[in-house]
Formats: sequence, C-alpha cells, structure tokens
Amino acid sequence: MPSTRLPSAAGASLHDAGHDWDAIRVPRSVGLAALAILGPRCGAAVEAPLTSSGVVYYFVPAGTADRWDVANTTALGRGTALMIPPSRRTEGPGPYWRVCPGEDGWLTDPAALAAAIADAFGPRIGEDQAG
Repeated sequence: MPSTRLPSAAGASLHDAGHDWDAIRVPRSVGLAALAILGPRCGAAVEAPLTSSGVVYYFVPAGTADRWDVANTTALGRGTALMIPPSRRTEGPGPYWRVCPGEDGWLTDPAALAAAIADAFGPRIGEDQAG
C-alpha cells in the first residue's frame, strides 16, 4: 500500500495513516500510564515531543479512527500522516519508539487501548461516589 515518505532532519519518515494502520494520539502522561497498563498487549508505540509535555501514538487497525470516541485523544486515519522514527531509534531527539514493532506486528487492540486510557485517566470526580 502506498505511503508518503519524506525524510526529516531527525531521520524520521512521514507515513500515511488509514492504509495498514490508524494511530491514536494520547497525551504523554496518560500514554505512558496506558502503556504500563497494557503491558505485553501493547503493539508498537511512538513517543513524540510535539508539545512541552509530548504525546504517545498507538497503532490500531485501519478503520478504527472512523469509530474512535475516547475523550482527550485524537484518532488519525485516512487523510492524515504520522512521523515514523527509524527502526532502531529508542530515544530522542525527535520521535522515537517507546515500544518497537515486533514480529507480531504493530497493532494494539482498540478496545484494550480504550480501557487502558480510561484506567490511566482514573475515575472522574463523583464517579466513585455514584451509587
């Protein structure tokens, strides 16, 4: 499947989402907590210092972005692109692999990711008191 590959100064390449995968962008603090919750169920994940606090991208099956509805996250599907780091980059500068793609592929189960993100955000005020 075709993808756009433009080299960046950091050696990363721009790849189109929505073909082999979609991506879910999560704030870094929540993304790292979700990564710990997912453990071995986590597929490949990229950390990127896009803002002062950064973000984590999870790869999910193509088409997931069309139905993704999780607060404080952004789904990247067809018509969007993501900077993918070189295969061996596991630290910055620039985007790097938090979890490298394995032999089993890149993808995280969307339902497991949504649950991990909900757990990482923790209960909202009043939810633990609901009766």
